[in-house]
Amino acid sequence: QVQLVESGGGLVQAGGSLRLSCAPSGSIFRINAMGWYRQAPGKQREYVAYIGSGGMTNYAESVKGRFTISRDNAKNTVYLQMNSLKLEDSAVYYCNPTPFGPWGQGTQVTVSS
Repeated sequence: QVQLVESGGGLVQAGGSLRLSCAPSGSIFRINAMGWYRQAPGKQREYVAYIGSGGMTNYAESVKGRFTISRDNAKNTVYLQMNSLKLEDSAVYYCNPTPFGPWGQGTQVTVSS
């Protein structure tokens, strides 16, 4: 089973930026289509962004224009560039090819005022 490792989270002030990374750990799994999801305390996990095998991207309305998903095939890594962060973006962020899991540990993003 492929284990995906998310990193790059942290504490940032509202209006700031972070870049999250997603890469497989200990395997030769080649990242292709990938999605980012997030879960805030007391809330259900929700979709954030998706990049398809051909590079097509899609975003949740709540992040459109602020977040950018990209893939570096040479580094076998998917990124989520998050700009103009808002308090409501605080959550644990996960990457996964599908919305059904299994889920890794995620990376915590906390946006402060």
